[in-house]
Amino acid sequence: MLTLKIDSVDLAFEDRKILQNISLECKQGETIGLLGRNGSGKSSLLKIIFGILQPTYKYLNIGNEVIEKGYHKNRVAYLPQTNYLPRGIRINSMAKMLIDPLHWDEFTDQDIYRNHQQKKPEQLSGGELRQLEMLMILYNRAGFILLEEPFTHVTPVQADYFKPIIRRVAQNKGIIVTDHQYHNVMDISDRIIILTEGCTKPVNSLNDLVTYNYIRGNK
Repeated sequence: MLTLKIDSVDLAFEDRKILQNISLECKQGETIGLLGRNGSGKSSLLKIIFGILQPTYKYLNIGNEVIEKGYHKNRVAYLPQTNYLPRGIRINSMAKMLIDPLHWDEFTDQDIYRNHQQKKPEQLSGGELRQLEMLMILYNRAGFILLEEPFTHVTPVQADYFKPIIRRVAQNKGIIVTDHQYHNVMDISDRIIILTEGCTKPVNSLNDLVTYNYIRGNK
């Protein structure tokens, strides 16, 4: 299985350093949870890996091949916080372009797809669209998946629905997930990393999150 390696990432906005010499590895078959307070650089790091944000410096390697942008050759798929499916195209038409044939049967068996496959994104509610966008990223052809705030815009019931799907997909793909609902992230992750003061630190327990001032000690 392949490994995604991002190394020596530096990012600054004007005079403020956001990321400093960041390194991160994710293997296919594992899920990495990426935590951090607002403004710590989590979203920026995912965008750098995907290829839509240019840092001061980065080194991205997938399977020992240097990659300029993760989205090239559909190596990396990215779920942003905002809606990404274009308006005016039916869901089933987009699914045929995006979904990995190996996962097609499982994807098309989901109720949310069966109920809305003939509709266009603008005909869906915000919750329905978010669920479909999430599924279309998870069942994507890409070997690595980046999930930004996947649990924030869905109900607790829907979050519990997605967790086993993420675990199944992660058997063959590498997943990096970030969300302020850290309990959900910890539920599905094999490893947890926190971004603090521009650097990455491993997290082994809730006590570490207290140490890095991510949560209060009474939680």
